[in-house]
Amino acid sequence: MTGADALDNFLGRLAARDTSEHTRRSYRTAITQYLDFLAARGVDWGKPPRPLIRGYMAELADRQLAKRSVSSRLAALRSFYRWARREDLVDADPWSGALTPRQPRRLPAVLAVEQVEDLLDVAPHSSARRSLALRDVAIIETAYAGGLRISELASARLADLDLPRGELRVIGKGRKERVTLLGGPAREALATYLREGRPELLAKGMSAESGFVFLNSNGAPLGVRGLRYRLGRLMRAAGLPEGTSPHTLRHSFASHLLEGGADLRVVQELLGHASLGTTQVYTHVTPQRLRSAYRAAHPRSSVHAEPPAR
Repeated sequence: MTGADALDNFLGRLAARDTSEHTRRSYRTAITQYLDFLAARGVDWGKPPRPLIRGYMAELADRQLAKRSVSSRLAALRSFYRWARREDLVDADPWSGALTPRQPRRLPAVLAVEQVEDLLDVAPHSSARRSLALRDVAIIETAYAGGLRISELASARLADLDLPRGELRVIGKGRKERVTLLGGPAREALATYLREGRPELLAKGMSAESGFVFLNSNGAPLGVRGLRYRLGRLMRAAGLPEGTSPHTLRHSFASHLLEGGADLRVVQELLGHASLGTTQVYTHVTPQRLRSAYRAAHPRSSVHAEPPAR
């Protein structure tokens, strides 16, 4: 089997497992470039020698790609060869011993509670159409209350929303289902939007009832791109830091829960993380929290010693 045929079969298997289109596209790009690298040297994709594996990694380094980009490419190749090994297309996995570049540990950008409130303050004035303004308020409240990914917001359906219980059932990464919780402000914002905003959007549009919670101005489901655009405009209007994104609300949700004393495993469950290690990135503490904890816990934190005389 040629490398191109193997790649098509591999991507088909990923599609059957409901892997996202973005992931499949990035895997196709990474593996195709690697197969082209081998073909240009007349090397069989199923039996690349170790020195050539190191040579490909050196070529990636020469391109001065970010470590995260290199790691994602290597992850695609490892996944491809593990699948090929299971399918008996190769005798061994040539990438099994290759080392991945060490990733710098970066803390996620997080908004202060006051900045979230600033965002909510601009939402009621986001549009001359009240229906759209009500929708925007409901989007922000729901995203922040539930710690939702933007794809989960876009796919939210009326049938999965239980306002009296304050619950929204969503399908996250890997088709994993979870129940997110909605506090009082989010329930109120959603109830107002569903009662006074959504019916107007649906009536003025040309689309049939879709069952999705959030609609655009034409009555069609508001997709990921539309959500990203609306939230981006609202964030700029609220004067939030450059680089703030819809996912920043999810980061803020997790950090604010932990700052309020929530257990790490509870936050893991609410976020839908498969690994506790993924959630642990939110356990960072700010200098203000360090100082506050020190003052509250140390028996002599309030004693200010004079500097020694010289």
